[in-house]
Amino acid sequence: MSASAIPTELGTKPIGALIRQYAVPGIIAMTASSLYNMVDSIYIGHIADVGSLSIAGLAVTFPLMNISTAFGTLVGVGAATMISVLLGQKNYGAARKVLCNDITLNIITGVVFTLVALLWMDPILCFFGASQATLPFAREYMTVIALGNAVTHLYFGLNSIVRSSGNPRLAMGLTLFTVISNAILDPIFIFGLGMGIRGAALATVLCQCLSLGYTLWYFFNPERLLHLPRSWKVFRVDWKVARDSLAIGLGPFLMNLASCIVVLFINQQLVKWGGDLAIGAYGIVNRISFLFVMVVMGFNQGMQPIAGYNYGARQYGRVREVYVKTALWATLVTFAGFIVSEFLSGPAAGIFTTDPVLLEKAARGLQKMNLAFPIVGFQMVTTNLFQCLGMVKKSIFLSLSRQLLFLLPCIYILPPLLESENGVWYSFPISDSISAFLTALLAVGLLRKLGRLKDGDEPTILGSQI
Repeated sequence: MSASAIPTELGTKPIGALIRQYAVPGIIAMTASSLYNMVDSIYIGHIADVGSLSIAGLAVTFPLMNISTAFGTLVGVGAATMISVLLGQKNYGAARKVLCNDITLNIITGVVFTLVALLWMDPILCFFGASQATLPFAREYMTVIALGNAVTHLYFGLNSIVRSSGNPRLAMGLTLFTVISNAILDPIFIFGLGMGIRGAALATVLCQCLSLGYTLWYFFNPERLLHLPRSWKVFRVDWKVARDSLAIGLGPFLMNLASCIVVLFINQQLVKWGGDLAIGAYGIVNRISFLFVMVVMGFNQGMQPIAGYNYGARQYGRVREVYVKTALWATLVTFAGFIVSEFLSGPAAGIFTTDPVLLEKAARGLQKMNLAFPIVGFQMVTTNLFQCLGMVKKSIFLSLSRQLLFLLPCIYILPPLLESENGVWYSFPISDSISAFLTALLAVGLLRKLGRLKDGDEPTILGSQI
């Protein structure tokens, strides 16, 4: 299939086939990305004599890495969404302009984050819950990650655009390459060269550099529908395009930023009620849960170009169909995560550590934290749909409600009531349940509005739009 024909099929091919075509590579890529992070944790957890503290140190870096991810999604998600809609409108020149803008903004945000992180590394990590015992490990890992932050931003941002421009298999292949190469380099750097936790970070950044190089080569090919012009002038920031792109990416940005804030308070409460190993347990639980979340994100990535293109082409029945089918599959995925959490928590946590105390804390935490996990998939897909359609306010509200409006208060109310770290773990299913109910109300309203629209109508009754 030629490059110019690929986007057209998004408006004509059966939705089920499109979901398989676009979501399966996204699922493989996102699952691989999750395994990519898990590989670091598994190897780090088995470093002789300091594995448990290394895991705890790695967990302390999560909030800072979430901030980095937040700024990456602020730029990348908005650009990918705009490109999908512009391709649906057959406005290829504007799509290329968005691509150039995305590269420039990713470099700027990546460099600024690196400078801030390196200048105030220790105070930031201590603020996020590092103790004297875990700070050295957190600093070693995060310093290398911060130095490669601009590469990370650019790689993930362009990978999303590769998928949105009609080449999900390439996006998947690049992600698989980083995962496999990272799994090979990790033991070499960590154990073979004796670099410890710093080696894990170096392997991560190096693999991303290699994938980024190929991605840039891909976009500089002028024969592709979406490509980078040869003139450097096009990389000047167009602030109108930037404003529109950042507005769309604001929802996932705030969601990741809220996640950072919440993890900060989670770490503080876990240290207070369970010590450093409780943070390590959360790091393990988070990695296991994240594997299933990333599968749902893969479905979301598959839905995004389909929903965005058909919305731009005013084919509302197809938008509704892709949402319903994606939400169903996402719910099945998170239900599988629930089964693992409740019945296989011990073996799952045992992959990361052999420390009996840490293992017990992680297994019990996994069971409690994911009691309401089956409904998380539906909520994630609904939030992503509002983002795909440019309904920024609703997307932001749903992104923030679970974490800031519901989870954060529970984190501070429940531990004193239960007089243990269990209060932190039980905060998750309570906030998930409340947030899912709210999400369902908004989803029903959107589906009714889509049902009243005929294909080709102006989307005026939908409210905010791109």
